[in-house]
Amino acid sequence: MKHTFKNVFAKKLTAGLAISMALAASAQAAEYVRYEQNGAISWGELMGTTIHQLTDAPYLGGTHTGQTVEQDAVTLKAPVDPELVVMTALNFRSHITGEPAEYPGLFIVPASSIIGPEEAIVIPTETTNFHYEAEAIVVIGKRADNVSIEDAPDYIFGVTAGNDGSARDWQGADLQWTRAKGSKTFNTVGPKLVTGIDPNNIQIEGRLNGEVRQGENTSDMLYNFDYMVSYISRYFTLEPGDIVWSGTMGTTRPMVPGDVYEVEVEGVGILRNPAVQGK
Repeated sequence: MKHTFKNVFAKKLTAGLAISMALAASAQAAEYVRYEQNGAISWGELMGTTIHQLTDAPYLGGTHTGQTVEQDAVTLKAPVDPELVVMTALNFRSHITGEPAEYPGLFIVPASSIIGPEEAIVIPTETTNFHYEAEAIVVIGKRADNVSIEDAPDYIFGVTAGNDGSARDWQGADLQWTRAKGSKTFNTVGPKLVTGIDPNNIQIEGRLNGEVRQGENTSDMLYNFDYMVSYISRYFTLEPGDIVWSGTMGTTRPMVPGDVYEVEVEGVGILRNPAVQGK
């Protein structure tokens, strides 16, 4: 009987700890948006359909101003405002041929390439092979300089979704990928910045005109976000608000003006962007 009682007690204790941990994780979870209202751009915490305006970006310690607005009364912008945008090349085995590289492939694009949900991706007339790339993105929450892999999760504030638009013909022709990956409107981000979810175990799905074209879990990344933050911080100092992209998965295909691409990241929502023809 004593043995049985101990087993029952242990099970109850384990269940209680699991519930406590789940409640703690839930308490830390929050959704943030960056939005435009009457020509002004603000940060806010999204609760249901109501946005509670913040004094600053959440990763900079922004607090509620007391002002609220309904989500459908404003225009959502990209929920990021980085100085450094670091992307990861060839980080899913399903997107590469041969053996993976011994270290992550990094490249940087201008922050001016970023647009938000529902904004149009402008495909320049000079490219004839423009591709979608569904990805997850982490936002840095505090200054990261030579951080360890073990400590890296403490430097990740939250997660959002992205589409790394890529001009494949420019990628092959140019000396570097800056133009092919970082031209104006090429990188869409949103719709929300979410905390309290594990960036290393979330599902990513990409849909072209409603048809599923990409799908994989971030647990399949060759170098996960903890590793990436640690690795990048060896060479560049990451500041609050800087972002790191996961890299894409599977086989990508061209998208053309008139197409719509959606990226859905588990726990974040759906990022939707139409493509239009540039001049």
